[in-house]
Amino acid sequence: MRATIQIPNIPEEAKSELVVQLLEIIKQQAELIQELRDEIARLKGQTPRPKIAPSRLEQREKNKPNTNGKKRPGSDKRQKTSELMIHAEQKVTAENIPEGSTFKGYKDFIVQDLRIEVHNTRFRLECWQTPDGHYVTAPLPPQLNGKHFGTELIRFVLYQYHHCHVTQPLLLEQLSEMGVDISIGQLNNLLIEDNDVFHLEKDAILATGLEVSTYVNVDDTGARHQGKNGYCTHIGNEWFSWFESTSSKSRINFLRLLRCGHSDYVINADAVAYWKSNKLPRSLLNPLSMDQSRTFDNDEQWDQYLKQKGIKGARHIQITTEGALIGSIIEHGVSRNLVVVSDDAGQFNVLLHALCWIHAERSINKITPVSEKGKKDLEEVLERFWQLYKELKAYKADPQPSEAERLDELFDDIFTTRTSSATLNNALKRIYCNKSEMLLVLRYPEIPLHNNLSENGIRDYVKKRKISGSTRSEAGRRSRDTFATLKKTCRKLGITFWQYLQDRMEKTQLIPSLSELIRNRSLQNDWHISIPEKPRSPCWF
Repeated sequence: MRATIQIPNIPEEAKSELVVQLLEIIKQQAELIQELRDEIARLKGQTPRPKIAPSRLEQREKNKPNTNGKKRPGSDKRQKTSELMIHAEQKVTAENIPEGSTFKGYKDFIVQDLRIEVHNTRFRLECWQTPDGHYVTAPLPPQLNGKHFGTELIRFVLYQYHHCHVTQPLLLEQLSEMGVDISIGQLNNLLIEDNDVFHLEKDAILATGLEVSTYVNVDDTGARHQGKNGYCTHIGNEWFSWFESTSSKSRINFLRLLRCGHSDYVINADAVAYWKSNKLPRSLLNPLSMDQSRTFDNDEQWDQYLKQKGIKGARHIQITTEGALIGSIIEHGVSRNLVVVSDDAGQFNVLLHALCWIHAERSINKITPVSEKGKKDLEEVLERFWQLYKELKAYKADPQPSEAERLDELFDDIFTTRTSSATLNNALKRIYCNKSEMLLVLRYPEIPLHNNLSENGIRDYVKKRKISGSTRSEAGRRSRDTFATLKKTCRKLGITFWQYLQDRMEKTQLIPSLSELIRNRSLQNDWHISIPEKPRSPCWF
């Protein structure tokens, strides 16, 4: 945090006002000094581990004692083995049966077990020599793809590595102990080669997801590749998760990902609107606007066009490129009203941008008050913050225009409050300046109030990064992103990753494409209602 201390130049006759200003500065300094002291103490290890209070976001009422004499829901015993498939049956004879006893049948006792064993098959392919001297050899089963390792073994390798986070050295040791004769190179090839079918399905997930969704949650995290720092971007919602690793986390990079594999740049009304909103100089905007409906197939053509227009400044190149990318995105079917929910990272501020309330609350909760009055003000603001959050949740369940107007006014009342803490005032001011993004839920009640979907989606990717480190080849990086996408999407669609791998490896196609399942899910939801947007309020002070 950076302190902003400015001594005002106030005339002699207004010294009383000067005193007030100086007191405000002293409060800022005191709060800043306290935060720095706390940080120094933490770095020196002088404070014990903090006791983190339970989240106030989802407080649930404790279950009341049951007074009606009935059992609680879910407490009835179920037949745990009634639906199990029985693979073998073994009859056990009783011993020391007294004479005169009557046989009454059998009592079943089910034992679940797992067989893990090597199963090697020798394919004896018929070879025939034709009269003209050529040879005809019987083909291998198509699912083998010419490999010396069967689909069950490959499925096990992919599941262990991508789903269970088993590293390659441990996986090699595990297979060797089971009796599989495989080298580290062969194991690596099973993980990253011949995955084109999976890559295509991964690409289709994003295209379909953006087409049928009204919102997406987005986030990014570090992703090292070839010993260099990079980034992985997550895009998803309750139906899908999609991951892509790149060397940049800029807005241009994010917009390129939203193109879903397309490489073109489009100048249309949406591109021009973006340029205007980002205040591109008229000397550049007017010539560019004359070229509406023009399309550039790749980066080379676009760079050449910018040079022809005399656009050389880095900032102007960035704005024009971002606008042309948005034009391409919308041209390829993404709605211009797609809501992008993020944690306030600048690169995600495109289309309709919504902010996470959890991240907004952190800017308030981290403040350390230096007086009893400041502590009381902070507690009161947090209490009102979470009360508004609960009322927004209730609004999502039953959106009404009159309620939207009331919540809008309540937001103004909370975040224009002046407290005794200068730091708290600045935090409230910053949230208030983001009012349109914080209250976008009033226009689109279907969007979430937080970014937890993306946070949870990317957490599994972070665990994989911590365990396995960086990737070394482009094929390895692509496979990592692909199987992370497929695994998380399967989970959201209610499909086990193990069964999905079996279906795709054996090419039975009993499980429809994931993009088709996403589209079917979207048809089951009829969310959107439109509430007119109120004029955006200016930031206070």
